[in-house]
Amino acid sequence: MKQRVQTVLLHVVLVVLGVITLLPFGWMAVSAFKPNTEIVGVDQSFLPKEWTFENFTSIQENFAFFRLFANSVGLSLAITAIAVYTSLIGGFVFAKYEFRGKSQVFALVLSTMMIPWAVVIIPRYTMFADAGLKDSYASIVIPAAISAFGIFMMRQSMDNIPDEILEAARIDGASELYIFHRIVAPLSGNAISALAIFQFLWVWEDYLWPYLMLTDESKQVLAVGLTTFQGRYTTDYGGLFAATTIAIVPVLIVYVVFQRRFVAGAASAAVKG
Repeated sequence: MKQRVQTVLLHVVLVVLGVITLLPFGWMAVSAFKPNTEIVGVDQSFLPKEWTFENFTSIQENFAFFRLFANSVGLSLAITAIAVYTSLIGGFVFAKYEFRGKSQVFALVLSTMMIPWAVVIIPRYTMFADAGLKDSYASIVIPAAISAFGIFMMRQSMDNIPDEILEAARIDGASELYIFHRIVAPLSGNAISALAIFQFLWVWEDYLWPYLMLTDESKQVLAVGLTTFQGRYTTDYGGLFAATTIAIVPVLIVYVVFQRRFVAGAASAAVKG
């Protein structure tokens, strides 16, 4: 009886926290259907008093929303695919191969996660600018192509794959590339799903680096483009809320697609079996 009461209380607390977490997103989504006069008005209400779709129909008129949206989707998908693949390779090497200095190299990889972003942003900007990569997508893709967090996550997950399976495949004449692509990668599906969600979110919401590197407006990403709704004296809150609501859709799609394996993948990377 006591355990049942504790379970009910835990669920109640989680539901309350969930509502508190989702409330700002819900308010933003409903406010996207309000006129600006109602959004900035003193008399506020959660649901619109006057429903309007003008905020959604006018976002393309205010700025090239769909082009920036497509830029963000393309970059996020490309970087996520590259980072997941390189993390798979790195995790496979550190988990299933033995070589001199392995622990030291892995510690060096992990140490890169301890360096604050603010420390490396100026040297990184200078390096890419001197290399002539400013205002190119290469300057966005290359820094995110290899993820220390991803390598760590994949390594922890692949430690749970029995070595006997790999040895049996080698005895049968399978190459290392075959073992990697046909055995190790499919068995790491949960970790791949978890990392894909994390990586997609990081790229999708990144603002500062694209803002610094991309000067051509036609190449810019959506996170930077959303700032155009804010003028010097006024802000088009209705358009901003409408654009942000649409911008959340890809994130929701990615989560829905991978959510079944997300928890299992995060757990397998955190607990070494």
